[in-house]
Amino acid sequence: MEAHYIDSITKQFRYYKSLGDKSFAILSENDIHRRQGEEQNSIAIIAKHMAGNMLSRFTNFLTEDGEKSWRDRDSEFEDTLQTKDEMIAYWEKGWKCLFNTLENLNPEDIAQIVYIRNEGHTALEALNRQMAHYAYHIGQIVCLAKMIKGNSWISLSIPKGDSDKFNKDKFNKGKSRRHFTDDYN
Repeated sequence: MEAHYIDSITKQFRYYKSLGDKSFAILSENDIHRRQGEEQNSIAIIAKHMAGNMLSRFTNFLTEDGEKSWRDRDSEFEDTLQTKDEMIAYWEKGWKCLFNTLENLNPEDIAQIVYIRNEGHTALEALNRQMAHYAYHIGQIVCLAKMIKGNSWISLSIPKGDSDKFNKDKFNKGKSRRHFTDDYN
């Protein structure tokens, strides 16, 4: 069960990362810095926060508290990444840290207690916590990108009006044991 969990959550993380990647691909330098208001975060800020969180949580995941002393969370909400390339490089650094951790987890590690701000979680609970956190922020990124691009937005899932066609294609394939993200690569 634990080995299946690691494989499954890795696929889920890769799926959510791909939604961010696809959103970034259609955005301009100016788009990533657009904010809906003074107190709102831009896509660049959200990506920066996510990467900072990943680096903190997944550096020495099993042996150190997930809130590192070197992390400056408040600065993650300052728009300091100047270019789209710089944003993507930092984004990739965070995801690399996360995926390296997942690749090195053993099934018996899933029950190990890890700490985030001195609160104990099993590794499974900590991974679920981070999955929910990142899905939340990816949703923000996709929503902002969709608002910015307006009518030129390209759906990242089932396009509006195509549900019947999508379902027909799925049901024509027959039953099989697969992960839903297998169709999104």
